[in-house]
Amino acid sequence: SLQADFDRAAEDVRKLKARPDDEELKELYGLYKQSVIGDVNIECPGMLDLKGKAKWEAWNLQKGLSKEDAMNAYISKAKELIEKYGI
Repeated sequence: SLQADFDRAAEDVRKLKARPDDEELKELYGLYKQSVIGDVNIECPGMLDLKGKAKWEAWNLQKGLSKEDAMNAYISKAKELIEKYGI
């Protein structure tokens, strides 16, 4: 099922041999949050919380994507990173 594939991808991505770059991580994070929660539902963090703000923006970029589409995109991105970095 899609949920099982998504869960497996989320699990595998944690085992990567090398850390993906920030852009890759932000894209994965945004797709993950969109898959699990849907459209961003929290206030954008303040200017001083750079990491929080980057995560919020990454999630907000996925706004309007259905949970199913977000899961499929997440799975594709995870596979790409696994091929690139190995597990």
